[in-house]
Amino acid sequence: MENQLPPGQFETENWPILHQGDVYEFNEDTWRFRLFGNVDKEAVLTYADMLNLPTTISAIDMHCVTTWSKFGTVFEGIAMRELLNLVDIKDGVTHIKVYGYYNGDPFGYSANLPIEPLMGDDALFIYRWKDEKHDWQDITPKHGYPLRFIPPASFYLWKGTKWATGLRFMKQDEAGFWEELGYSMTANPFKEERYR
Repeated sequence: MENQLPPGQFETENWPILHQGDVYEFNEDTWRFRLFGNVDKEAVLTYADMLNLPTTISAIDMHCVTTWSKFGTVFEGIAMRELLNLVDIKDGVTHIKVYGYYNGDPFGYSANLPIEPLMGDDALFIYRWKDEKHDWQDITPKHGYPLRFIPPASFYLWKGTKWATGLRFMKQDEAGFWEELGYSMTANPFKEERYR
């Protein structure tokens, strides 16, 4: 699927900035990442805890529902599977919600995703990136610093939660922020699943 342009998309070399609400101002003293929901015991991580987890470097294509696609961006971050290793997930869990800051609420934004497609190197909570025009650099606050989820290329980028704060494990699918406003639950760009 690498460098494959979905229908209705155009390629850009830039990484456009689009977001809803205020830009989160990172405070390491108060920042926490929570793993909760259908788990035996929830876990809470500090930013230092997150940075001590094994890291992954991977190129992930991005496809935004606003019709731009960007190829060849390399990200460094924590793979989703590393976070799943920190909790005992109950039987029957099929989906997650990735939460993020929205206008001061640590859990004000969310995006729903099935767990199964997120076990590879292309589902990352990122903090650094590079491409052909840029050397390694931290993601900016407007791109989701200190931690942003980047989903596999099989999902539109609104599933890529900025200012990520947690994961909730669910036994059934449940609409997130944009899904409640009429966007697709499944969000496959190659099937043009933009809206319900």
